[in-house]
Amino acid sequence: MNLRTTRNIGIMAHIDAGKTTTTERILYYSGKTYKIGEVDDGEATMDWMDQEQERGITIQSAATTTYWRNHQINIIDTPGHVDFTAEVERSLRVLDGAVAVFSAVDGVQPQSETVWHQADRYKVPCLAYVNKMDRPGADFDAVMADMRAKLGASPIAVNSPIGTAGNFEGVIDIIARKELRWDDDGQEMTESPIATEREAEAKARRETLIDALSAHSDTITGLYLEGKDIPDDLIRSELRKACIARSLVPALCGASRRNIGVQPLIDAVVDYLPAPDEVVPAKAFHAKKETEIEVPCKVSGYPLGLVFKVQWDREAGPLCYVRMYSGIIHNASVIYNVSKKKRERITRLLRMHANKSEPLDSVEAGDIAVLVGLKTAQTGDTIGTEGWPVVLERMHFPEPVISVSIEPKTLSDREKLKDTLEILSREDPTFTTRDNEETGQLIISGMGELHIDVLVTRMIRDFKVQAKVGNPQVTYRESITRTLEHTEEYRRVLAGKENIAKLTLRAEPLARGTGNQYRKAVRVPNVPDEIFDAVERGIASAFGSGIQFGYPAVDIGISLIGIDYDELSSTPFAFEACANMAYDAVCRAAGPVLLEPIMKVDILTPKDFVGEVMSLVSQRGGLINGSDSKPITEVVHAEAPLSTMFGFTTSLRSVSQGRASFTMEFSHFQPKAPR
Repeated sequence: MNLRTTRNIGIMAHIDAGKTTTTERILYYSGKTYKIGEVDDGEATMDWMDQEQERGITIQSAATTTYWRNHQINIIDTPGHVDFTAEVERSLRVLDGAVAVFSAVDGVQPQSETVWHQADRYKVPCLAYVNKMDRPGADFDAVMADMRAKLGASPIAVNSPIGTAGNFEGVIDIIARKELRWDDDGQEMTESPIATEREAEAKARRETLIDALSAHSDTITGLYLEGKDIPDDLIRSELRKACIARSLVPALCGASRRNIGVQPLIDAVVDYLPAPDEVVPAKAFHAKKETEIEVPCKVSGYPLGLVFKVQWDREAGPLCYVRMYSGIIHNASVIYNVSKKKRERITRLLRMHANKSEPLDSVEAGDIAVLVGLKTAQTGDTIGTEGWPVVLERMHFPEPVISVSIEPKTLSDREKLKDTLEILSREDPTFTTRDNEETGQLIISGMGELHIDVLVTRMIRDFKVQAKVGNPQVTYRESITRTLEHTEEYRRVLAGKENIAKLTLRAEPLARGTGNQYRKAVRVPNVPDEIFDAVERGIASAFGSGIQFGYPAVDIGISLIGIDYDELSSTPFAFEACANMAYDAVCRAAGPVLLEPIMKVDILTPKDFVGEVMSLVSQRGGLINGSDSKPITEVVHAEAPLSTMFGFTTSLRSVSQGRASFTMEFSHFQPKAPR
């Protein structure tokens, strides 16, 4: 595998912008599939799950590999629905570049913003592809203006539409100065000179492109000032540098459903998106040196990879999707799970194409593959070698905010249900399970009603578990409001042996959205690492069990500031229990507070019903943050407590004659207001 001819890319967008349709065309025109799979017919290659085909949406990110102009392109098609944001998050974490698909009619939609900001967080260079140019109301320039206003991006057109809506017939390649058109199935592409009536527009767009590049390239500036013609190859190479530096976003347009404009998009992936060794090296933490290091993408380095997805297979068990950042891993070799501190043997090494696979002998730095045989690996684990104990930066996932109770229909299903829930929570980091100690019920939590519905359907269909599901409930959180210190002592005689532990913790409230943090703020030379590990385990388990009401705790900083250790009577068990008790005592005294999830709500409504829609949101305790005007619709932006939003779909339909729709995603937690 040649690093320079490899591209790891993702396709991301709002629901229904045409991601999967575009991916299907990329696979077909690059020769990976022999026919185009249509989402509407339930035959999309990348939407291989039964539920994806029935619902017409992408639920799981699917990975595949194809080839174009002697380049290997690893593609991940991500979901657009906000409930499956974890799938997007973990895909973007391991990608080197992304294609953001926008609807030419709707522009930048709420989930487009979410995925764009996720790409920003991981510093992923992007291309923009404006799809659906054949729809009434399509406007390429309006979408680019929307990107500037809402995303703070700098899109620059590298091709432009010939006609719009029903008259859309092809694109103008602004760099090569040609018109491109396709036959009905999109296989045959014909080039022709730019028509006289479109010459002025094409020239103006090329001037804009060169002007934008001159701010980043002294070579182009020099040629421009001398009045010389700027070679196409120079424009492409300088645009590539600007794209990789994330200062410009090359923008293309097309109509994937009508097979127009897909090949220039694949060319742009090769021309402008980075190879694995052209992006900023991955950050990692060296466990022994306790310092942050950079990991250069080199095949000759120590093996190091990140498990970014775990998928359960009925026959093979857990399939671990791994992105390699350094070195090489061979089939049937033993690897070291640095996060779990365990060795595991790889039984098979595979390259995936949606739900099909082909065997591999090895996987190198910069590539993506599936490892079979890892029993303990979870999403976010680092795999490598014991000689280089380096942990890659972990992924961040949003907190699940909606819960339902679930119970097996028969006692014989109880163990099967627990096993199934364990498998599903290993697959999906935003799906959690816990026992309600007061009621004895099993509670499952997820990102939204659709998320829970999809997972419950999988349990019943795929895992053949018969279960009864309760009504959705809000998942609250707990936190503290004051900084406090507490010393706890633990003394127990177990099996005739005394177990003693004593430690001091400091608890402090952190800014909302920070998450929980534990740090060892004390250094005692004669205390073994296993004691500190036990304290950390005790704190970690305490975070999940809450403070007063049993809800998970968030945004709490716990520091270990004192520890008394006795060689004869101090055991890891005693320190784990002591840490748990100390946490409980200090947090109960530090002004505990109950937090409720606040949702970001975006409502798309015809202009006639804006007043009724805003009134409906206000009645449910929501705040209107503003609105955007589109040609025939209005997008109302609001925030509302999740507890008031159950049944909102029905109310919204009744006040808008069924013509309004909404998307809702978690925004933040705030102290629960009395209602």
